[in-house]
Amino acid sequence: MSLPDSPVWFITGCSTGFGRDLAKLVLDRGWNAVVTARGADRVADLVEGVEDRALALDLDVNDQAQIDAAVAAATDKFGRIDVLVNNAGYGYQATVEEGEEAEIRAQFDTNVFGLFALTRAVLPVMRAQGSGNIVNFTSVAGLVGFPGSGYYAASKHAVEGWSDALLAEVGPLGIGVTCVEPGPFRTDWAGRSLRQTPSTIPAYAETAKARMKGTKDVSGTQVGDPVRAGEAIIATVQQNTAPRHLVLGEFGYDAVTAKLKERLDAITAARDVSLGADFPETVDA
Repeated sequence: MSLPDSPVWFITGCSTGFGRDLAKLVLDRGWNAVVTARGADRVADLVEGVEDRALALDLDVNDQAQIDAAVAAATDKFGRIDVLVNNAGYGYQATVEEGEEAEIRAQFDTNVFGLFALTRAVLPVMRAQGSGNIVNFTSVAGLVGFPGSGYYAASKHAVEGWSDALLAEVGPLGIGVTCVEPGPFRTDWAGRSLRQTPSTIPAYAETAKARMKGTKDVSGTQVGDPVRAGEAIIATVQQNTAPRHLVLGEFGYDAVTAKLKERLDAITAARDVSLGADFPETVDA
């Protein structure tokens, strides 16, 4: 599953943030890249001077026709896709009680169903090659639920569970699957890619409401470096077998490992109750 000498990357959400920095790193290495955004003009600068090995495309992952056209354009130009990076997505914060139906469904359309649709379109290409790597951006919130981010966490948890099943299906075909789970990174995510429904219920003032405010307040001061994150992703997919999880940043690492330990301890503590739910063993008379 390691990369060929001149791999082809297909990266969504390249207008800003992780996607843009990763695209630059890939192209700086002399590799090939399909860089996409909602409006090819927003990524045109990335391909200037390297048009022979780069392609800028319009892609809204909610639009099946654009998905099909983008995958066709990529294979027409390069003949293959070695790494698919599902980076396009955004955040939505609200208390669970005050979440707005339209906002919740719109987030799932992009973060979940759009990612699913693009992956389905690329899988036949990788399956025919007998190789490839699929990199799904989830979040620390894909493994840990925080107050104020219940619906965002739900969208990322969905991708995590789906990625487990995907790997079980395509791993034997030579295709790797990695979920990238960043903590707070200095990408201006909170400023450009975060929607919020303000909480007006006093009971949530010290939990969800406080955290929602804190998310906005720290924007631009996070310790996570998106360029170093891109380097980590590149190093990960260059391995013979890419790991299923790539947690990025100290905050994320500490939060995820603590949550997994807490979860395992809770499950283990209830072992007798869990096993007691089976039919009792029958004893021959």
